[in-house]
Amino acid sequence: MRVAVFVLSLCLISVQCGYHLRGTGSFLPSHIQKVYLPMFKNLTTRFDLDRKLTQGVIDELVIRGKVEIISTQEGADARLLGEITSFRVNPIGFSEGATADRYNISIVVKIVLRDLANNKVIFSHPNFIYQEDYEVPEGSDFESVETEAIDSVSEKFARSLVISMLEGF
Repeated sequence: MRVAVFVLSLCLISVQCGYHLRGTGSFLPSHIQKVYLPMFKNLTTRFDLDRKLTQGVIDELVIRGKVEIISTQEGADARLLGEITSFRVNPIGFSEGATADRYNISIVVKIVLRDLANNKVIFSHPNFIYQEDYEVPEGSDFESVETEAIDSVSEKFARSLVISMLEGF
């Protein structure tokens, strides 16, 4: 009986302390229901990076179901602007033949989420950085492996950004 009371007390305390699972919270004001998200501006030379990152963020916001993404600013409660300021691929590992076989992708994006009703910035980050390493197997085409790595990075970048925006992590 004492164990049951103890467990019940712990459950009640955890409910009262504001604890929540990652992915369930939101620091967005309650009136933000529709977000206008235009294509990120690409200031780098990497082709199609703007489309992949923008689509990744749209997909992540839709999956979380917190807001509806709309294609025009008219009727939007907020606007999310992204500007890709840097994209780098650097070799970080080498094979016995002295050829690069491990790389690091680094993407830097300027992000601003603005509440259009109050004309107030809700979230801003001038240098949101996402990095990830990937390997190029021996005999593989560097370009195709890099393209696959960017597809993967765009999903993970979006998840990291959306968590930061919605949950303040």
